Amino acid sequence: MRLYINIDHVATVRQARMTDEPDPVRAAVLAELGGADGITIHHRQDARHISKRDVDLLARTVRTGINLEISSNPEMVDLALATRPMQVTLVPEKREEVTTEGGLNLTSESVRRSVSAALERLMDGGTRTSLFIDPDPESVDRTKDLGAHAAELHTGEYANAAGDEDRAEELERLEAAARRADAAGLAVHAGHGLTYENVVPVAALPLVEELNIGHSVVSRSVFVGIERAVREMKEIVMAAPARAHRPGEWVPPIGF
Repeated sequence: MRLYINIDHVATVRQARMTDEPDPVRAAVLAELGGADGITIHHRQDARHISKRDVDLLARTVRTGINLEISSNPEMVDLALATRPMQVTLVPEKREEVTTEGGLNLTSESVRRSVSAALERLMDGGTRTSLFIDPDPESVDRTKDLGAHAAELHTGEYANAAGDEDRAEELERLEAAARRADAAGLAVHAGHGLTYENVVPVAALPLVEELNIGHSVVSRSVFVGIERAVREMKEIVMAAPARAHRPGEWVPPIGF
């Protein structure tokens, strides 16, 4: 299991005052020291948090690897090809949203055309690719058909489930989607809304090989620092298979 830390919200705090701190580049260094297997950043078209400056500097300083999240907009693909991150994850993007609200709508012909064009350019440039999708059979199948290397399953519905029964149902959806993606030859990633309290069941899914977690770790780091916050999350994730439990049977996170 690989743990990628999304540092977007470090940049969000910086942009609140339009100043130069806290610096997401320094946050990435500390996250790596804490055991992060990689750094995830989402460079939006409106550059509301991660800036081009951040992307350029992180590309030169991150030692583990960068997972660059972008829309399929041609200008964003240009940036990715110039930056050459270890992986590019194509995500949906709406200017009015606070955070990504769901997976790519691959039932839309226009979305598929845009994603297909972006994937072709990225793969021609030698970039590993992933699509951020909802955990449903059609999205998995279309991800395979489009030729991406990996499917990142949107865990937001699981994270936001109101009760134990709903959360168990969402976990089953994730597990079924992971099995289908693995059978199709796709690498299986997962992320969105995962926290220290809800991550164990997802991290224990045997076919999920990578998690992307950001807001919860950055929030925890306000109190304990980024390096420790990442180390605590890494300990939880790595111990998850032995500590898995059904939703509702809460297990205190390691180190709390």
